[in-house]
Amino acid sequence: MSKNQDRMKSHTMELPRQIVVGEKNIGEFGSFLYNLTKPKKVSLISGIHVKKILKQKIEKSLKAKKIKFVWHTSIDNQISTLNTIQKDVKKDNSDLVAGIGGGRSVDTAKMVSFNLNIPFVSVPTAASHDGMASPFVSVKSDKPHSIVATAPLGVFVDIDIIKKAPKRLLSSGCGDLIANIIAVKDWQLGRDRTGEYYGRYSADLALMSANIVMENSTQYAKKGLDARVIVEALISAGVASCIAGSSRPCSGAEHLFSHALDKIAPGKGLHGEKCGLGSILIAKLQGQDWKKISKTLKELGAPITAKQIGLTKEQIIDALMIAQDLRPERYTILKEIEMTEKRALNLAKITKVI
Repeated sequence: MSKNQDRMKSHTMELPRQIVVGEKNIGEFGSFLYNLTKPKKVSLISGIHVKKILKQKIEKSLKAKKIKFVWHTSIDNQISTLNTIQKDVKKDNSDLVAGIGGGRSVDTAKMVSFNLNIPFVSVPTAASHDGMASPFVSVKSDKPHSIVATAPLGVFVDIDIIKKAPKRLLSSGCGDLIANIIAVKDWQLGRDRTGEYYGRYSADLALMSANIVMENSTQYAKKGLDARVIVEALISAGVASCIAGSSRPCSGAEHLFSHALDKIAPGKGLHGEKCGLGSILIAKLQGQDWKKISKTLKELGAPITAKQIGLTKEQIIDALMIAQDLRPERYTILKEIEMTEKRALNLAKITKVI
């Protein structure tokens, strides 16, 4: 048995059973659920804004299939909010939980369904990151991190809704996809240095999702982003981490940098935007083509400087210095470089992030 196989603990692959990507198909949500598990009652978790827009169509589609429903409002992903929603959902005695909205509502539903052991369906209304089909949840705490919950049983996307979301969200999704280029390289490093399990199939799937955006960025700069392609790439990236049994194919040092910024400057910039900046910086450390990554992000309408998302030079430097400490067990390029203040400043200047 190779050292590699020896290290690999067995993991259960949970993949979404059904993924529907359509256009103006939100009225078919009831049918989608009915075909999936024939639920008698569902708990719907969404933000206030999304609920206002979709309430009528969703309720109509559920009533048509005689599915009872209860709405719950997600305001933030603090542990206390999660706990409150969880208590309320438990009282519903539902057969299924649906997260309808951006990352927060989907994450909340994922967590609640995991803790209460009921299936969960993801209904993303924005393509701002790859959590729509992954089993991971970002939790805001002293150490921002992701925890393994449950992969969605189903993913239901109405591209028309995604297109109506602010453009910035779609660009952010591209940043989260490009991060896979960094993450996979870090994963290979972990394999080579520590004999960590490396899943080539999931790594290749994550890279393919990133390369689709990299290859088409010039065209997108002229004609606008292709929401369907980006959604499909984000779903594939989520599935890649389902197959890997960890967030490895989609999360390396660039994500640690993003988590560090969450801690240092909460509320500044979207997750995918920070991962994009992190990708430029870490690509330089890895000896990858950071200029190409920067150029691509710019064409996709994503920020390439700290200033564009209201971050200071000091915040970038601090984030680079504490990033690896947030997940000491995860091997990344930052394990091989002593990130001093001077080195961090140089790196950020060379890559024009500051």
